[in-house]
Amino acid sequence: MSRPARAVIASRLFPPEVSAGAFRLGALATALREQGDVVVLTTTPPPHAPKTPDATGVEVRRWPVLRDRGGNVRGYVQYMSYDAPLLLRLLFARFDVVVAESPPTTGIIASLVAAVRRKPVVYYAADVWTDGVISMGASKPVISLMRWMERMVLRHAAAIISVSDEVTERLLVLDADPDRIATVGNGIDTTVFTPEVAVPAGEARYFVYTGTMSEWQRPDVFIRAFAQIAEEAPDVRIKFFGQGAVEHELRALAEELVPGRVDFGGVVSPAQSAGWIRGAVASLVSIVPGIGYDFARPTKTYAAAAVGTPVLFAGPETGSRLVEEAGLGVAVAFEVEPIALAMRDLLEDAQTGRTAQRREARASWAKENVSLTAVAARVAGVVSQVRERRTTKIGGAQHAYPRPDERPAS
Repeated sequence: MSRPARAVIASRLFPPEVSAGAFRLGALATALREQGDVVVLTTTPPPHAPKTPDATGVEVRRWPVLRDRGGNVRGYVQYMSYDAPLLLRLLFARFDVVVAESPPTTGIIASLVAAVRRKPVVYYAADVWTDGVISMGASKPVISLMRWMERMVLRHAAAIISVSDEVTERLLVLDADPDRIATVGNGIDTTVFTPEVAVPAGEARYFVYTGTMSEWQRPDVFIRAFAQIAEEAPDVRIKFFGQGAVEHELRALAEELVPGRVDFGGVVSPAQSAGWIRGAVASLVSIVPGIGYDFARPTKTYAAAAVGTPVLFAGPETGSRLVEEAGLGVAVAFEVEPIALAMRDLLEDAQTGRTAQRREARASWAKENVSLTAVAARVAGVVSQVRERRTTKIGGAQHAYPRPDERPAS
């Protein structure tokens, strides 16, 4: 009797950690379970992670790693604390295909072991790390090393999963084979993020920011904008949920500009996050233009759309176009004045009922276009193709999800 197929997912991020990458891979593990055995080689979660059980039928093997003061596996030493043990963990794991999440250091380890074992690798490229180190002002040797590693991973992957057309374009710049790229989109769990989710009781009006607070998002711009309207809207607050490298700067700035008007709630579960977003005047989403992340479409946008709450997006064209074309809220330049004006408009929309009138349209768009379950099924289909070696052409000109100009702007 033949044994069931087995896929291994190698990633430093996995539920119960609260991040887009963890949610994405948790959904993928569930989808792959329909095809056979699934083993996840990941990390021991940080203390602040919600206490949730692992997915049914998925074997999750955890390993302690070094984390920064915010609880993230972020930084060269932290990455190596996961990647170095991964070499041995993979060598002694049985698998037919391995799915490796970025960074490229993890992809290098997975590719090396897979080559020794003569098994295929699927590389999940949620973003382009070479662009990231450039945006952080890394030295030329570091940039060259990252570019080399990323190209090596892309060259040896049997398939490359891209989350957007913009990421695909950047992968092609790194000489990725277009026939091996599957552009599957990104998504949100529309069973958790729904307009019917319960909202926190007894709260005054507020704007909400959820997720990572990093240098490439710089959400301090929202606090600066809020300071311009705080006196005319004395009942309104900003609430931050999550953590990140700039959180301590945000706290200090809030105390300086609008003392007592900005709350920091730490990391919360997806269900709690959904409730806070559902009850907000608007969800705040930002990307700093011109530092290498102009192609990004933040998952925060999808989370807000799924519960029907408008997005206030500040940043470059890609994210702005998504918000405007799909009718998901307001998109403005990454500047204090236009953000303050947008906050006034959104407060008025909430007051007059226009926000509530558009809620169902936003949620319907999310369910039709960015369901995380549908994205995971597309990725699982690519993994199945690779494992069974039924085809050598994975992507090319084909897209596994509706392209932006094909999606309804509800």
